[in-house]
Amino acid sequence: MNHIARLERLPLSRIHRKLLVVGGLGYTFDGADAAIIAFILPVVAVKWDLSAGQISLLASALLIGFLFGALTAGALGDKLGRKKVMLGSLVVYTSMTLVAAFSPNYWVLFIFRVLAGAGIGAESAIIAPYLSEFVPGRYRGRFIGAVAGFFSFGYVLSALIGRYVISPFDEGWRYAQIILAVPILAVIWWRRSMPESPRYLLAKGRIDEAEVVVSRMEESVRKETGQPLPPVDPGTPAASSTSELAHASTGKKLAVLWSAPFARRTFVAWVMWFCLTFAYYGFFTMMPKLLADSGMTVVKSFSFVLYIYLAQIPGYFSAAWLSEYIDRKRCIALYLSGATLAALGMALSHSEGGIVGFGAALSLFMNGVYALLYTYTPENYPTEIRATGQGTASAFGRIGGIIAPFAFTAAAAQGGLNAVFSVTSVVLLVGVLTVLSLGLATKGRTLEDLSPTEQPATDPDLPRMERSQTSA
Repeated sequence: MNHIARLERLPLSRIHRKLLVVGGLGYTFDGADAAIIAFILPVVAVKWDLSAGQISLLASALLIGFLFGALTAGALGDKLGRKKVMLGSLVVYTSMTLVAAFSPNYWVLFIFRVLAGAGIGAESAIIAPYLSEFVPGRYRGRFIGAVAGFFSFGYVLSALIGRYVISPFDEGWRYAQIILAVPILAVIWWRRSMPESPRYLLAKGRIDEAEVVVSRMEESVRKETGQPLPPVDPGTPAASSTSELAHASTGKKLAVLWSAPFARRTFVAWVMWFCLTFAYYGFFTMMPKLLADSGMTVVKSFSFVLYIYLAQIPGYFSAAWLSEYIDRKRCIALYLSGATLAALGMALSHSEGGIVGFGAALSLFMNGVYALLYTYTPENYPTEIRATGQGTASAFGRIGGIIAPFAFTAAAAQGGLNAVFSVTSVVLLVGVLTVLSLGLATKGRTLEDLSPTEQPATDPDLPRMERSQTSA
């Protein structure tokens, strides 16, 4: 029987919620560790008398690691499996963050922040493709958006740690990193029981293993509901029969991303991730320092940032909910437009209240876009290259994040906060125009239905992407 049809007929159940929580907790600590540097920067800048260039480089350290981690995770996730990459990335992230907590100088902190970023980047890139392969298409937008929403809890956690751990204690920046590394050990333990993606197993020809995963999910739903399972829809597309592509080299898979019919999808994904990551990490990484430089005390700027971080929560979850009613690409454009207007409002604001209010709006809308991108990007690619597609788009976006602190610092030097927010609004507007003009409509369709049937033109040795029925 068609394994995909059996997955698609299932209602959301306890096993889906378990996947959501475990994947979401990973994103919580990813977000917290990514955000904590914004609160560490003002402290170590004074402690080690850092130059503006050193501050910008340290702000970009995690993003440099993200770049390589996301690229590696995408390739390995399609080659070795989603689960192995998730567990390995967690081990890297945890160990490197602990070492960074004991850094004796600037360069040691920088190096181990880069290495921790590699772990976080790998995990962030693999969770969304992994979870999307378990969830029926009719629920996928709200489900993956909700998982991404756990990032917001991490940012709020980092703001609280910044305010109540980093600010009052001389060595608080060290304690903060220890706090963020320890709880992840529990997530590593929980993930040992998570199944491998059945779609990945089918793409690799491991039919018996996929059957075990699907059967266990079906049995879990039966026990929870006490009802017979819904009937299998015979019209549901089966797993794509592209075993050669599933076992192809990383180089061939990267070539497929930029071949017909994927080039347009890849272009949109890369532009979207670049624009959003530039604006997002520039804004959130540099905000405490920019506020402090504008005349606020460090403690007061931490409080302001906490309000802005809290706005992330409704941003993620409202976008996840709305994406089931408005097609993903239009929802992305809507939230990007809101972010553009909020950034413009910050540029024109002349009061602390206005900056915080528009900053909260910018936070809400940008995080809504992230919730949507984590759903939208994996939908654009078939199982055999899904992790590679997500990983490369995420990695390219990190280039924007690496550039952002330097661009924001230069803009602030030339025109203050107004110049920073003007740059942000222009970059976000580019994202709006790109997704509206070139984006793919994906709402409510199965992942197999979204997979093109054309032959990738750049490599005649790769198989035709035809769909065929895969029997149990």
